[in-house]
Amino acid sequence: MAGYDIKKAFEGEIGDFWYSNHSQIYPELSRMEQDRLISGHEEIVGSKLTKKKYTITDSGRTVFNQWLSESLNALPPTRDEFAMKVYFMDSAQDPLLVTLFREEILRHEEKLDYLQSRWQVLFAGKDRDDGHFGHALILERAIRREKDLLVWLHEAEKRLPGKP
Repeated sequence: MAGYDIKKAFEGEIGDFWYSNHSQIYPELSRMEQDRLISGHEEIVGSKLTKKKYTITDSGRTVFNQWLSESLNALPPTRDEFAMKVYFMDSAQDPLLVTLFREEILRHEEKLDYLQSRWQVLFAGKDRDDGHFGHALILERAIRREKDLLVWLHEAEKRLPGKP
């Protein structure tokens, strides 16, 4: 897998639950290669372009498996701009509340649509024990999270006096 492929994974499936920016990926790959957790080799793509492809080493696989078996860290702090803005609204009469709720509902409806379409592409009608069981579980969790949040958003929106 090349650094670009890893970046694309973080923009897609992995990015649904773990954020990493472009500037983190390549230095981390370099560090992991120096630590002999991965090995890199250059491949020619097309007529001129070379890509560095990485594979996990035996020691890298050992470290990875150790990491998988470690206890989880404490829950990270949440950074939720919507919640922060709503928290500081002193009055249910504030017209910004209706706008905030409409925007948040639309954002989460779009996210739910995206997640459900990913489910259809990746897992609909397929056996999830084919090496992607964990991925299926995480995608199910994300879909449930969005559905639950939308239920709450719609219920809370109904309580706003300025709702059209």
